[in-house]
Amino acid sequence: MSIEKTDTLVVGGGQAGIALSEHLGNNDVPHIILEKNRTAEAWRTGRWDALVANGPAWHDRFPSLLFKGDDPDAFVPKDRVADYLVEYAEMVKAPIREGVEALKAERLPGEGGFKVETSAGEIHAKRIVAATGAFQHPVIPPIVPETVDVKQLHSFYYKNPEQLPEGAVMVVGAGSSGAQIADELNRAGRKVFLSVGPHDRPPRRYRSRDNVWWLGVLGLWDMAAQKPGTEHVTISVSGAHGGHTMDFRRLGNEGVTLTGMTKSFENGVLSFANDLQANVAAGDANYLEMLDMADAYVERTGIDLPEEPEARKTFADPDSLTNPLTLVDFAKEGINTIIWATGFRQDFSWIKADAFDAKGAPIHQRGVSIAPDIYFLGLPWQSRRGSTFIWGVWHDAKYIADQIAIQRAYANYEGEAAIIAPAAAE
Repeated sequence: MSIEKTDTLVVGGGQAGIALSEHLGNNDVPHIILEKNRTAEAWRTGRWDALVANGPAWHDRFPSLLFKGDDPDAFVPKDRVADYLVEYAEMVKAPIREGVEALKAERLPGEGGFKVETSAGEIHAKRIVAATGAFQHPVIPPIVPETVDVKQLHSFYYKNPEQLPEGAVMVVGAGSSGAQIADELNRAGRKVFLSVGPHDRPPRRYRSRDNVWWLGVLGLWDMAAQKPGTEHVTISVSGAHGGHTMDFRRLGNEGVTLTGMTKSFENGVLSFANDLQANVAAGDANYLEMLDMADAYVERTGIDLPEEPEARKTFADPDSLTNPLTLVDFAKEGINTIIWATGFRQDFSWIKADAFDAKGAPIHQRGVSIAPDIYFLGLPWQSRRGSTFIWGVWHDAKYIADQIAIQRAYANYEGEAAIIAPAAAE
């Protein structure tokens, strides 16, 4: 049985793999994309039913295709995002093979390239790109034992309030997912507790412009990658209900009980750090800093945008913020569900190469691995703040595709001055 061969094997058929396919195609690089599920599967089954994009349609897209038929300022539903990605993949003729999982990649000794074992057979590739993104495996911290009589699920598996058993709900994690889920459950009439850790809390809109616009004109989307270990910043923002600033005081005044970070569980009681007020204050400071930067931009440029003094007004402190709880008794409060909005971990164990640090994180420069012919795409802060967003990953994909094209040109050099100089890359 013959072994299939290709120049570049891309693992992952989501926004990263699709974006890369466009640029590889523009560089005439033969490639195959493996997607273990359906194209853009995570947008369909790894999100809750009512989720919408966190950015408006005019911004959260690829440069070459608009969201047809959608209001540019709308926050489109998750299934519409998935359909958009499928449409884009078809437009760029991305060679995606659905239902095929990469199981193991190891170097071919003496030949160069890799032998990749997949669920559909063996493929040999000169180079591989891990485009599996930032959200691979949901993480639930080992705080509440599985033996406790309470339903525990990660936000990745949450769908809607009707999915949960009756009773109160404890939501752990106040990033965009945790805050929006807590808000949805509260609106559905559930009693909700929300554990709030350190976070950034940007304004949804200010002076008639969305936050994504302000990040753009202020140059914050292109903020360089941070130091290793500081890449992840929890950001609480929402496109739900037409888009609004996620204010924890508002949630508290509407009935959500706020707590500090979750610490431990014993005898049916969950304990919290005494840091709620500090965490909310730091989020407030981040919010006000963005307003100050926006005001300074308007003053500097003279752009005609209306003043918005109301944006600096705050909701009254709810009782749960003024007198924060340090303990919650599940039985007493009737809590029957815990939703862990506690992030994800990456897993590149299928790549057998010296390309990772002691924690298994890729060692790379803008997605180019320290190990030859291995590339990564869709990592948080891969090159800039916007790297995990649809439009941001498109730009990172162009860089990776250009690096691959450069290496192919060097490999094909036969003495003529037709090589692509490294300086030609972005």
